[in-house]
Amino acid sequence: MRLAIILFLPFLAGAQLVTSTTVPNGAVPVVFLNGYQFGCTGGSDINSNFGNGVQVLQASGLVSLYFDNCTSPGATIEALGSAFGQYLSSLKYTSGDPVPQVDVIAHSMGGLILRSYLSGKQDTAPGTPATFNPPLNTGIRKAIFLATPNFGTAVASQLGSDTQTKEMSLGSQFLLDLNTWNQGTDDLRGIDSLAVSGNGGTGLESTLAGNGLSGFDDGVVALTSASIGFAVGGRTIVVPDCHTGDTLVVQFGVCSASTPPINNITPGTPVAQIITSFLSGTNDWASLGQPIEKTSAAAVGGLLLGAEDLNGSPLSISSATAGTSSLSVNAGAYKEAILASPTVPVTANVTGGTPVSSTVSVVPAASTAVFAKPGPSITGVVPAGIAQFPRSVAPGSFVTVYGSSLSSATLQAFQPYPAQLGDVTVLINGTPAQIQYVAAGQINFVYPDLAPGLQKLTVKNSSGQQTVNVMMAAAVPSIFTFTGVANGPAAAENAVTAAIVGPDAPLHAGDYVALYLTGVGDTPQNTTVTVGGQPCAGQFFFAGHVPSFVGLDQVNCQIPAGVSGGAIPVIVTTNGRPSNTATLTIQ
Repeated sequence: MRLAIILFLPFLAGAQLVTSTTVPNGAVPVVFLNGYQFGCTGGSDINSNFGNGVQVLQASGLVSLYFDNCTSPGATIEALGSAFGQYLSSLKYTSGDPVPQVDVIAHSMGGLILRSYLSGKQDTAPGTPATFNPPLNTGIRKAIFLATPNFGTAVASQLGSDTQTKEMSLGSQFLLDLNTWNQGTDDLRGIDSLAVSGNGGTGLESTLAGNGLSGFDDGVVALTSASIGFAVGGRTIVVPDCHTGDTLVVQFGVCSASTPPINNITPGTPVAQIITSFLSGTNDWASLGQPIEKTSAAAVGGLLLGAEDLNGSPLSISSATAGTSSLSVNAGAYKEAILASPTVPVTANVTGGTPVSSTVSVVPAASTAVFAKPGPSITGVVPAGIAQFPRSVAPGSFVTVYGSSLSSATLQAFQPYPAQLGDVTVLINGTPAQIQYVAAGQINFVYPDLAPGLQKLTVKNSSGQQTVNVMMAAAVPSIFTFTGVANGPAAAENAVTAAIVGPDAPLHAGDYVALYLTGVGDTPQNTTVTVGGQPCAGQFFFAGHVPSFVGLDQVNCQIPAGVSGGAIPVIVTTNGRPSNTATLTIQ
């Protein structure tokens, strides 16, 4: 089966003809992913879907490739995500070496194909629990999402009743699973991402979804659905475009015929300039279009709500409310625009059971997926209380679980840490972990020494349990700080005098500093340190575990010359993964 075409435009002077999946040596190719194709009966070629996109990229010296989802017409989005992964694995340089990284431009459903690939979402039978097998190395450097219905679209149900439109429908099980696959959210695997959404629709989508807002959609996708604010803020740009120039969409009345399609990448247009700027590594994209935070979506957020019982089993929602808003119901309850707030009360009435109530945070200019659940409820799993992006943890590291009703008491243990503290146990793939601290909103424990990959984390107490997926990486270095804030003063001491580093005991060039952190994993030999952007190394450089304190790591290095100040940034990188940026006092 032909899964891709490497394209060129014959009218481009100097355009490079590539006739297979062989890529010129050293290039980081750009892969285009097209959106939903009605029936896949024609018009799925790259020119129909992306206009002069290849020409625009060629002008910047970039090689274009095309993954056409119509090579597998009618397939589930999960199956297309798996096929996309196989396609990436097939790419070779002319030297025969595999292509390690690509950039991606995905339009509409193409963005969901990309996200499905990143999460490793498996194609399972309807009604069975979702399963995920994410690739350890995604092979994606940068991604641009053009009008992707990350949280669905009301128009999908108007286009047909095939598998793909059902999966893209508001409140679908597919979208509920995809948007909660990693600790109850999706972090896009930390890929450098940008979203471009349109607000040039006639408002039909918003009318169908019951939003009642003007300038809130591109005719097919609402701004809160196209936003990637669920993963990273400040990375969604709005342009006055329509979702697509497809005649069916125009005839359907979602846009006027004169509104430019967001996927018609034409030289000189804002979309073309945004794409070339972002892929080329400049910041010009930030001054093009309009940040979503300054549009009609600024005060509202979307909500996708699921419900679970005390033990984390899914419940069927019959009706639901969020604040004063009634939610529509599919597999999950949903609304694309409710007043954003960090404390929105929600109630889900469930079939044959007691209503479930909770308080959730609705993020402005984005959408949020969340489960209403009594008993223990997990909202995040982070290294040692320092939230990092992307969401992952390391073997043998101190890890913090945040949530509600996690413990009925506040207790602290000492080494050797127990497998149960009070009524609380933490299970990783069914095996108990060592627990250091428990409270209603927080648990600290030591992550077991397992192989990298996706694992099941369960918090269990006398009132119930909840299980979430957690990604484990080879290393996730996290520097402890005295303030508990990621960019605060590093927990550090002079490695010779043992004086705690601070204004009263600053470091000097040539001093050895001992930094305390967690998460170097089983690869401390692959650790480097920078202080003020300069290498911190020295003859007695050390990185490894502290033998007397399980879960704690230490790095010793020599302060370089030429850096001084009250808050000099220090970063530890292990296995290519940088830590939070803490600070040191240096004179």
